[in-house]
Amino acid sequence: MRFDVYTPLLLSLLLPLVSPVIGRRVAPALAARVLASAAVLTAAATTWSLALLGAALLGDAPPVVREAREEGHRLADPVPGVIGVVACLALAVAVWRVQRALRAERRTRRALHRVCAGHPADTELIVAASEVPQAFAIPGRPGRILVTSAMLGALTPAERRVLLAHERAHLTHRHGPLVSAVTLAAAANPLLAPVRSAVTFLVERWADEQAAAAVGDRGTTARALARAALTAGRARRACALSFTDRAVTRRIAALQTTPPPHLWSAALAVLALGALPALLAVDATGDLLALLGSALT
Repeated sequence: MRFDVYTPLLLSLLLPLVSPVIGRRVAPALAARVLASAAVLTAAATTWSLALLGAALLGDAPPVVREAREEGHRLADPVPGVIGVVACLALAVAVWRVQRALRAERRTRRALHRVCAGHPADTELIVAASEVPQAFAIPGRPGRILVTSAMLGALTPAERRVLLAHERAHLTHRHGPLVSAVTLAAAANPLLAPVRSAVTFLVERWADEQAAAAVGDRGTTARALARAALTAGRARRACALSFTDRAVTRRIAALQTTPPPHLWSAALAVLALGALPALLAVDATGDLLALLGSALT
């Protein structure tokens, strides 16, 4: 209990350090999945560790102390009271952040579904007459692809196929729930914010690779991405599409090289890094229950 309960908090510092390396050297599909899974496990473990630190204050509760003294038991103090109080405050903040993230997700989802209102259920592609160059996938059942006329007008027919294949990959591989999961993990544990950024980038790289495979031309895919980014860049003065130049440049550079390999050994190491905090939190739970049990029996 004395060490296991703190270790998940310390291990959550390692995942953000390895995520950029995994993102560069492992295939985007595999890297996004393992980083998201590890982030969710780590966030759950660190949140539970905070709960355990707060629960340790139960040993100082007057009824517990009184009963232990009546029975002649000695009460151990595995967690200083100050740390327990700080853990309770941190846990309250984590709960508030997760609730805020959930509300933001629901607002975004409702806004996107309002855009699709009035279109037939079997319509996958929605073209909006707008001078704002924009294209994105709308998760759900059914999933939709929204593209503005300005974006379609800026691309050649081959580049349009790339665009649609990219957005279709987001829907097919359920990138929306994946990003939502890692977003909630980062809300629960702010130390995981770099992992969320890495996964968000990787799902775009994943969709780029899927689009390149669908059209059979990595060069055309890179040109479509570059043209879309330039078009969006001009519109950004009017507060339009939120592309980031650094991410787009990295994605274009990646499409001009061979795809990264599926390094299963590295992926398993990341999963182990995510599973270890969870195992330590389980062990700390057993220690706390045994400690409280020995004081009351």
